[in-house]
Amino acid sequence: MAAKGGSDGTAAPDSPENSAKTSEAVATVGAGYAFTGPALDLGALVVDGTGHPEAQIRIPLGMLNRHGLVAGATGTGKTKTLQLIAEQLSAQGVPVFLADIKGDVSGIAQPGEANDKVTSRAADVGQDWQPHGYPCEFFSLGGLGPGIPIRATITSFGPTLLAKILDLNETQESSLGLVFHFADQRGLELLDLKDLRAVIQFLTSDEGKEELKNIGGLSAATAGVTLRSLITLENSGGDVFFGEPEFDTAELLRTTPDGKGLVSVLELPAVQDKPQLFSTFLMWLLADLFADLPEVGDPDRPKLVFFFDEAHLLFTGASKAFLTAITQTVRLIRSKGVGIFFVTQTPKDVPSDVLAQLGNRVQHALRAFTPEDAKALKATVSTFPKSSYDLEEVLTQMGTGEAVVTVLSEKGAPTPVAWTRLRAPESLMAQIDPAAMQAIVNASPLLGKYGTAIDRESAYEKLTASQQAAAEAAAAQAEAEQRAKAEAPSSAPSPAPSSRRQKQEPSAVESVLKNSAVKGMLNTAVREITRSLFGTAKRRR
Repeated sequence: MAAKGGSDGTAAPDSPENSAKTSEAVATVGAGYAFTGPALDLGALVVDGTGHPEAQIRIPLGMLNRHGLVAGATGTGKTKTLQLIAEQLSAQGVPVFLADIKGDVSGIAQPGEANDKVTSRAADVGQDWQPHGYPCEFFSLGGLGPGIPIRATITSFGPTLLAKILDLNETQESSLGLVFHFADQRGLELLDLKDLRAVIQFLTSDEGKEELKNIGGLSAATAGVTLRSLITLENSGGDVFFGEPEFDTAELLRTTPDGKGLVSVLELPAVQDKPQLFSTFLMWLLADLFADLPEVGDPDRPKLVFFFDEAHLLFTGASKAFLTAITQTVRLIRSKGVGIFFVTQTPKDVPSDVLAQLGNRVQHALRAFTPEDAKALKATVSTFPKSSYDLEEVLTQMGTGEAVVTVLSEKGAPTPVAWTRLRAPESLMAQIDPAAMQAIVNASPLLGKYGTAIDRESAYEKLTASQQAAAEAAAAQAEAEQRAKAEAPSSAPSPAPSSRRQKQEPSAVESVLKNSAVKGMLNTAVREITRSLFGTAKRRR
């Protein structure tokens, strides 16, 4: 679309011929984004380096549950694009979830500050820029860092997601699923890491080896490897992420009394060194939403738009079962009114089966400094519809805050590829003051609900009580036998141990299940746990 001109006889950039081509391009692209229903304004078309406000680039609100991709090299403006989209969604009554990995998204809670760059950008793209802050809740994983703690129980998290955090291979992942099945069947609630550790330790102990034999496909060696990985996670501070009160993902779907969508910001700077953990936790949030939400078909606006930052971390080293579950979740969750935007550097970071489902694309600039960069650039170009652009050239020339865009129209067809100069966010484009963030957290009604961890009776306590009861019973029996032996006549033969009594001696698990206090609770609480795609529990317990 960029015209060339000069002494070789071609049209000069400002020639009538080139002006006509520019006008035609502006009219064609502008018509492709002239939607009749509600939409988000991304920015203005760029032709030959000049912004054309008369050709506004937009995304139909009703197409946001068809998912999307925001990609680009570091420093090209991806985070500000997320902020721009999130604040417009909030203004139109759509809740948003954002993962704030570096801490620079938190400014969405406060009005932006005008400066020369903002004023110039607004004029260039035809934006009536006004400073606005948006309603936010700030969350943290397990209470590490500022924000309301988000925790999940081990039972709810499930074996597939936990195996990703523990870096287990596919065989070990399958074996972990058998441990969960055993615990589900025996009414041993897995609420935190020590519960799962206690169950595995029991299965690998002398008293639990008979139980282990009854779990087909689970060897003592595999159980031992899993236990060591679990202890490593626990020792590195991973225990704070699991437990109760468990976060209810319905909290992410709230709106304010004046109709704005709540922006839920998960603050992750404190866990940047645990990328597999926080990326998998994000997937748990999605899986839990998928399990709980009803089918709604194609609503005129999404119930929630979920931005999955640093998406490559989710797919790196993932098992086939994990990738299959992600693909199915992305494919099916749109009919439940949830849109997902994956945020990463290049489209090749996302598996092709997932990438094929991302109908809205905002591609920021890429670098081509190395052969690997050049290969990634070619792969990115191949994912776009045909256009008049030389995308290999355009994607390396764009400035910060510019992107190549194509979205789905209201009829579900791809719009023309458009080099776009993006609007400036109207909220603060910087980190919010820590004191201001803490004030928002302290004022939240969720703080009292999730702020303090609780530790109720579960597998660890039950197995510990069982082992203590068994030890006390054994000690009492030994003492009784010693007393009987001392009181019996010396000439009387010692009675042979009763084989029937030996056969009836209960196992440690059976002992705890027969305990009257536990039995009363289990009669009303224990049920078969139905699990969804990721092995997450479908029903809250």
